Amino acid sequence: MLHNDLVVLVDEDDREHGHEGKLVAHRNGLRHRAVSGFVFSKEGHLLIQRRAFSKYHSGGLWANSCCSHPRPAEPPIRCMERRLYEELGLYVAMLPFGTFSYRADVGHGMIENEFVHGFVGVAEGELTINQCEVHEVAWVPPSSLVHLTSSVLAPWFKIYIEQGFLAEATDRFFLLAEAAAESQQLVMGRTSRTRHV
Repeated sequence: MLHNDLVVLVDEDDREHGHEGKLVAHRNGLRHRAVSGFVFSKEGHLLIQRRAFSKYHSGGLWANSCCSHPRPAEPPIRCMERRLYEELGLYVAMLPFGTFSYRADVGHGMIENEFVHGFVGVAEGELTINQCEVHEVAWVPPSSLVHLTSSVLAPWFKIYIEQGFLAEATDRFFLLAEAAAESQQLVMGRTSRTRHV
């Protein structure tokens, strides 16, 4: 249950120094470890989600593909992949691309003060939305997000856009896509040469 969920408290360098209940950490603005995922389609569109209106903060606002908090002793990558499945029914191999720290008032007396581990991945297959977590989703070109008004964006997503964390994720996706295309061309070239032997 939400009231019993623990987050990992960390310093500015992500060194762990204890645990605290999720609501207590957010009410007191305590810095804690978090994960943030950016899932792309093969065409380069970003999956964004509109948070369920029942969420304890930022309900009804648009955010990146998935955000969460690792449990005590849970590696960030494991948390990221677990939450993608729990919220969106997606099995996605996620890769780390960087970290980011921010502090933001998220309303209802809550403050997000997070050391974020960022992950990027490419989605395949259908989504199964958990309505308790997600109201709706959309696939959008990342460049179009700068035109959205801040009133529809979760505070951290607005910060990601303004301070370049989304751009880092997008750059990493295109690097991965280029590497995959080069690898495929190499394999096809080898196959072609083998057929002519």
